[in-house]
Amino acid sequence: MLDIIGLLITLTAVFSYLNHRYIKLPTTIGVMVIALVMSLALVGLGELGLIGIEQRVERLIASIDFYELLMEGMLSLLLFAGAMHIDLSQLAARKWPIGVLATVGTLGSTFLVGAVAWYLFDFAGVPIPLIYCLLFGSLISPTDPIAVLGILKSAKVPPSLEVKIAGESLFNDGVAVVVFTILLGVALSGEAVSAAAVARLFALEALGGAAFGFAIGALAYRMLKSIDSYHVEVLITLGLALGGYALAHQIHVSGPIAMVVAGLLIGNHGRSFAMSDLTRRRLDTFWEIVDEILNAVLFVLIGFEIIVLKFSTTTLLAGAAMVPVVLLARFICVGVPITVMRDRFYFEFTPHAVKLLTWAGVRGGISVALALSLPAGAERDLIVSVTYVVVLFSILVQGLTIGAAVKRAIAGMPRDA
Repeated sequence: MLDIIGLLITLTAVFSYLNHRYIKLPTTIGVMVIALVMSLALVGLGELGLIGIEQRVERLIASIDFYELLMEGMLSLLLFAGAMHIDLSQLAARKWPIGVLATVGTLGSTFLVGAVAWYLFDFAGVPIPLIYCLLFGSLISPTDPIAVLGILKSAKVPPSLEVKIAGESLFNDGVAVVVFTILLGVALSGEAVSAAAVARLFALEALGGAAFGFAIGALAYRMLKSIDSYHVEVLITLGLALGGYALAHQIHVSGPIAMVVAGLLIGNHGRSFAMSDLTRRRLDTFWEIVDEILNAVLFVLIGFEIIVLKFSTTTLLAGAAMVPVVLLARFICVGVPITVMRDRFYFEFTPHAVKLLTWAGVRGGISVALALSLPAGAERDLIVSVTYVVVLFSILVQGLTIGAAVKRAIAGMPRDA
């Protein structure tokens, strides 16, 4: 394992250098593009029989459990780091739009994408059960906070819209994982589950995760406030992210939601009232470095993952067909709630908010990881391939153009609109 970690970090460092020196794309996208190009080159040379390294690389990538690495390791740190830099007062002022988009929007998109996928896959000659189509809908509907937050750093997004995008992305990730877990349990058991039972389980996971995150965040806050040693305080936040996420998993509440709530508490109340200026600077530097390194490593892995995936013409066409479906579902499930909130409840939204929220809804590693966690079978192979196509489009096309889209949409609009 240490050899694999060392190799990944070394490759990430080299790819980051090449991107910064020559390509000059956003770091996460740049390193993924380099890894993707290298992967395709290795596959092509292997098919031509020119080199044998492709099989060794394939075995190496296959030995990495992408789901466990991301969902049980990296995700806690990435969500905590992302939430720490969200202004809680701005988030609280927009809690209803964010809450509605993260729950109603994610659930609506899950069923809309799932229903269309059921018909589309059948039409393409690769039919799979409806429950697996809904699983695909649940894993592809949430925007990936890791990808979104990285892109927002370089896009000149108005503050009010940035908070909505980042806040929704952080929370809909946790909601989607809960929905995916419930649907996967139904798929594996083969038994019908009542709506009341699903609602109870959802409430336990989601609300329980929020309450647990607040509790451990408050405990960490009291510890931080009682001392003044940045070495120990940084270690406390690290233990909060890693240990808190592991404990949430053990008591069956949502770890992602717990990390978001804990990160918000420490990043706002903790930074303001429990830390010295020196500790704040050191803490920010530490978590910024952790965030940048893990993001880069994750996107390198996404680029290399294509080596172990098995594509066919049918799955590629199905993936391409699902791209506009996912975007349209996002547009509908963002547009309808925003229209209702604006017309009936008089919430204010940035001009072109629906278009920008739709295009900023980047999918990333979480979707791939959830797809790879499905049980082996024809359904998994199809869903993984289609998911990868949608994620690649989302990162490469949406991720690289969101900045330009924002500039066009908000030209001449005040920055605080």
